[in-house]
Amino acid sequence: MTTPTRRIGSVHLVGAGPGDPGLITVRGVQCLRAADLVLYDYLANPALLEYAPEGAELVRLGRHDRGRSLSPDEITALMVQAALEGKTVVRLKGGDPSIFARGGDEADACRAAGIPFEIVPGITSGLATAAYAEIPLTHFEDASAVALVTGHERGEKEGPPLDYGALASFPGTLVFYMGVKSAGAWARALMENGKPPDTPVAVVQWCSRARQQTVKCTLATVEEVVQEGRIRPPSLFVVGKVVDRAPALSWFQERPLFGETVLVAGSRPTAARLRERLTLLGAEVLTQPTLRIGEPADWTPADAALERLDQYDWLVFSSGSGVDGLLGRLFSLGKDVRALAPVRIAALGQGTAERLKEHHVRADLVPDRVDVAALARQLAEAAPGGAFLLARASGDRPALADELETLGAAVDQVAVYRTVEVEAPDPDVADALGAGEVGWITVTSGPTARALARLYGDLLARGRIVSISPLTSATLRSLGFPPTAEADPHTVEGLVETILKSRGSGG
Repeated sequence: MTTPTRRIGSVHLVGAGPGDPGLITVRGVQCLRAADLVLYDYLANPALLEYAPEGAELVRLGRHDRGRSLSPDEITALMVQAALEGKTVVRLKGGDPSIFARGGDEADACRAAGIPFEIVPGITSGLATAAYAEIPLTHFEDASAVALVTGHERGEKEGPPLDYGALASFPGTLVFYMGVKSAGAWARALMENGKPPDTPVAVVQWCSRARQQTVKCTLATVEEVVQEGRIRPPSLFVVGKVVDRAPALSWFQERPLFGETVLVAGSRPTAARLRERLTLLGAEVLTQPTLRIGEPADWTPADAALERLDQYDWLVFSSGSGVDGLLGRLFSLGKDVRALAPVRIAALGQGTAERLKEHHVRADLVPDRVDVAALARQLAEAAPGGAFLLARASGDRPALADELETLGAAVDQVAVYRTVEVEAPDPDVADALGAGEVGWITVTSGPTARALARLYGDLLARGRIVSISPLTSATLRSLGFPPTAEADPHTVEGLVETILKSRGSGG
């Protein structure tokens, strides 16, 4: 009997870009979607982790200012071991894996262990400054070349150290990475080798993130600026005449929600829509999935109901997940929206109606407000003594069913999805809430409110809460976290507009 050969996994060294989650490559997203394990740097925007499958293991590798970071050797060992166990590993690295990121060392380790690997390039922060801080790294009058320079050489480096004489006479722009602690040393070395002390310098922190800021100084004053301004990583330094061409505020910093950090909670689909809208407006978006959506344990009741839709007057959806669940099942059975022709369709709230539109279905009835009692009355008036089919979550007992039955309606309920609570808080979100960095917390449902309270407790009081509807607001108040504001209309867009109006009014 032959022993089965153990399958070896693979490693994907993926550049996450400078911080804006929209700057990752298509190939990078493809790798994340196939990952069993994601090892991610703190410089990689955690929003990118949403591309990973639900069951993927996500490991944060530490950060400079909070707790112990794993050493490069420990990270490489973890990566190699996981791949040898047959896992698909994504090593998600801030910027580009081959620009001051030890990507070559990790590739060598994979090759030595016989592990298939690939290197997926990313936008390095030194180049992103040209767009996000509006510093033209090359210019026909001021710079015909760019040099990317480390401000922190490895002690075990083979060969001569940096040639500061050559750098001082370089005919273009110098961009220093990892140069915060050594700013005085490299600035003095450049000046000692002939670089004028009044050479313009720009210090760019958190490039392409909502915390981005640019501080201008000179080669002679950069050390003092770093110390007095308490500038910390991640920061890079642009040295050269092109710095004078940068505006006081870049296009990126002029966006209406620039500098605002928003925590988006809820299911992945809802969080994705909110994150995209808020990010385009300049906000830093943290996400906390509170519920995972899955299929019900048994489709038999739903399948039977879909076969007898002509026996109902109304099909009622109370959530976007219900829409996705029932219509997804309908399509999987080889049918399409024509099967819904026998019934009229009601949606509890504009958000649910919008989800129907995504499936090319228009709701016949959508109340102006998310009000269960009002919807029940409207439905009962539209079909006195009628029959209603409610699409809901497993184990749920919607208040709408009780209201309709009280009014004399016949109600059938079928589970078209189930929810699984997320068990542990996201460490990045917990850190941000604890540090008071979160300005707004969006809450899109009662279950999301309860999950947030369970995951973060009193930390929720560190941010202003905006609720999507009166029902959600009532749940928040019962938990001891009254919302600062309520969306109007009760949609994802309404949540965004509420935050924008508050920002505009100085609230």
